[in-house]
Amino acid sequence: MPTVQPVISCVQNLVLYETRARYFLVGSNHAETKYRVLKIDRTEPKDLVVIDDRHVYSQQEVQELLSRLDMGNRTKMGQKGLSGLSKSIIAFGIVGFVRFLEGYYIVLITKTRKVADIGGHSIYKIEDTNNVYIPNDSVRIAHPDEARYVRIFQSVDLSSNFYFSYSYDLTHSLQFNLTVLKMPSEGLKSETFGHGRQDSFDIFEDEDVAMQAGSEPSHYGIRNEPYPKYTWNGNMLEKVKSAVHPNWLLYIIHGFCGQSKMLIYGRPVYVTLIARRSCKFAGTRFLKRGANCEGDVANEVETEQIIHDASVMSFTAGSYSSYVQVRGSVPLYWSQDISTMMPKPPITLDQADPFAHIAALHFDQMLQRFGSPIIILNLVKKREKRKHERILSEALFSAVTYLNQFLPPEYGIQYIAWDMAKYTKSKLCNVLDRLNLIAEDVVKRTGFFVNHPDFHSNSLPGERWNELGGFVHNTCRLQTGVLRTNCVDCLDRTNTAQFMVGKCALACQLYALGVIDKPRLQFDTDAVRLFEELYEDHGDTLSLQYGGSQLVHRVKTYRKIAPWTQHSKDIMQTLSRYYSNAFSDADRQDAINLFLGVFQPIEGKSHLWELPTDYYLHHKNTVALLSPKRSYTHWWTPEVLIHLPLPYDEVPCTENFKKMTVIKKTVKCDEEIDIYTEFFRPYELSCFDDAFCLKMTNSAKDFMPKNIGIDPSPFTVRKPEETGKSMLSNKSNKEEAVLQRKTVASAPPPPSEEAVSSSSEDDSGTDKEEEGAVSQRSTPVKVTEFGENTKNTEDSRQSLREVRMGNISRLPSEDDLLIYKRFVNLGQSQRKVDLYSQQSNIRQLDDSMTILKPASSFPQDSIYEVHLSDLDAKSADIFASHIQTGKGMIPPLAKDDMILYREYIKNRYM
Repeated sequence: MPTVQPVISCVQNLVLYETRARYFLVGSNHAETKYRVLKIDRTEPKDLVVIDDRHVYSQQEVQELLSRLDMGNRTKMGQKGLSGLSKSIIAFGIVGFVRFLEGYYIVLITKTRKVADIGGHSIYKIEDTNNVYIPNDSVRIAHPDEARYVRIFQSVDLSSNFYFSYSYDLTHSLQFNLTVLKMPSEGLKSETFGHGRQDSFDIFEDEDVAMQAGSEPSHYGIRNEPYPKYTWNGNMLEKVKSAVHPNWLLYIIHGFCGQSKMLIYGRPVYVTLIARRSCKFAGTRFLKRGANCEGDVANEVETEQIIHDASVMSFTAGSYSSYVQVRGSVPLYWSQDISTMMPKPPITLDQADPFAHIAALHFDQMLQRFGSPIIILNLVKKREKRKHERILSEALFSAVTYLNQFLPPEYGIQYIAWDMAKYTKSKLCNVLDRLNLIAEDVVKRTGFFVNHPDFHSNSLPGERWNELGGFVHNTCRLQTGVLRTNCVDCLDRTNTAQFMVGKCALACQLYALGVIDKPRLQFDTDAVRLFEELYEDHGDTLSLQYGGSQLVHRVKTYRKIAPWTQHSKDIMQTLSRYYSNAFSDADRQDAINLFLGVFQPIEGKSHLWELPTDYYLHHKNTVALLSPKRSYTHWWTPEVLIHLPLPYDEVPCTENFKKMTVIKKTVKCDEEIDIYTEFFRPYELSCFDDAFCLKMTNSAKDFMPKNIGIDPSPFTVRKPEETGKSMLSNKSNKEEAVLQRKTVASAPPPPSEEAVSSSSEDDSGTDKEEEGAVSQRSTPVKVTEFGENTKNTEDSRQSLREVRMGNISRLPSEDDLLIYKRFVNLGQSQRKVDLYSQQSNIRQLDDSMTILKPASSFPQDSIYEVHLSDLDAKSADIFASHIQTGKGMIPPLAKDDMILYREYIKNRYM
């Protein structure tokens, strides 16, 4: 059966060469065996002329080409002192081409940092960029407002949370990417795929891969179109998309990407969190609310958590699981007027929508991408003395009720309304316990993605695994449907709710991968602490992008175990958010509109800073007549409804096949599909200190206690003072703890939840609940004197030193001496035993030994039921060869190895 792999871009290292008339952009892969050249004309003052010859050069050929260009561009032949071709910039990718009022700029990525690894596919974060003006100074037509547009464009910091990958499609989920790899395998011989034979030929022309007569290729590379909603540089690449080779196109996402390693008795399991922010109707907090006329909502973020066993790298042989959930503003026409400078601007519904047209467009998009069921978790307040948030709650419920009456009952939109702020203020209720019940119900309905079939142990009686939702295939389990969480801002409350759902999904994913014996995870374990830290970084990043400050309320706040110093930090974050919304959001909104191409400067028309509002830029129906509205009853796309509950984007149909480009390959180790060579890079000199896997957050290094004799399992419940981060924290945490111990005796009691600033989204209401007894989950604070604090600090340091190094001044105990004497006597007696007695003892031991058999004979099962595999002859030969090599007897290289080595030397150095 043919294998399918994602295509790895061969343009990863770029060098920009400059002449007076042209820019030459030379791109190569990491091994520097394949080169491409892009020619950019500098004589056009306002037009972009890019020429790609679509030819693959070797290292020697590209050096000869650059040498000829250098000689040809000198003013006088033979003049060596003045070069005609100069190296300008070294880069790692092209963000795109952009133009304001003068000529075009090329935006290059000049610095990157690896932040994650998924199955050998590296994900990079942009650290720095460079904008290069293309036209020559001699043809440049200056404009007085050009510099101001450049400053506005550069205020979108590309070094802040923009990510890309050379081989992995970040705009789609892991489920989509792995489904695509399996999709074409049944119809590769047909003419359905790709954009025609000519495109496939152009993509890999002049490759030294010749097909033998009468043989059919068995290895394929596949490239898929990115999802436009999450591609932030799609507009900047649109101008050259059809003119250059696809390897030059590097698509970036905006949001968050973090990865941590969970060590389970030495077995590495990577936990990855990817957040994709939508570029449709993008903006800042008070300036972008609700939805536009096309159904795109503000602050829409798709969050995906990926769990995979890092001991196996391949997508086909490894174990991978993912779960996706979404946040976004309420899909209605609504806004908040910030001209009055109020902490809580009033919420108004801008347009009446009795047939829920905007909500219908939004949920139709979700059905197409995620399938059914669509579950809405609405955390907006329901009871208020003065209507504020309740306006949105009532309007959303009416829209969902109207849309559901036309959908088939089995595919209806499921609506869950829960006033999280009300339960937070009540001390009789536990917020996270209630969220955990909702999370278990949601994960049970939607399921999650696993790239292998269920273990036999999962289907045993009493496991209730068969009640899990999703679509079960004979080779995998798919997630169908998605949870959509919203509050007013979709920041604090939403992040906590998503964390609880993610925690429940994480337990099911680890259980499905055979890591734990029950799909349950408890708080105060290393695994949950690691996951909570990832989600807090995720929430802080998204909150800074949309709200202008970090999270105000965190998971610890809702657990009511946050330290008293956290309340002052919450107030400072609230003030920071208010300042950002009042004074800097307008400039940030202008920069986003310019970066995404929502506003295009045109000579003779109003400038960006002169517009009174950007409403008509995001609502196209105000400046042009759109296509006729859909039916008020059949509001969905017909093709989408036919394939439910599966998402239409993942169904093998002709429409989806047109978005793919399948390239036939014949060599398995070809660099364009060989992820092993791309990841390990055997041609480079590397060291362990620079390895990414050693730098990432580690459950054993950062969370596990350092005491001797502690259970190393990351699923063991620990006390807060036992964690690695509390024992070996950084300097700031130590100073904060000392300050807390010194001042807690004279400090006032910590403020309650109601005392936090009202501009926070969780305390925006005016209603108050009856307060009962103190919550059982609150942590009491022990009051001690200053002298005792100093003594306790010294004692704790002394005890920690004893635990690590041992106290050698004391004599060993009697039990330790007895063990030592027994060990010495055992060693002395062992020397006196002759060979005959040893053999007789071995026979007696064999007779009395019981051979344990495996608990299960299923070939694919969890670590609790294993199958003993037989050793084949090939493995035995490899092991014997390894032993002989260790003794200095190196066997001769095989013929295939010599051919492969010569080919490598030829491509690398000749």
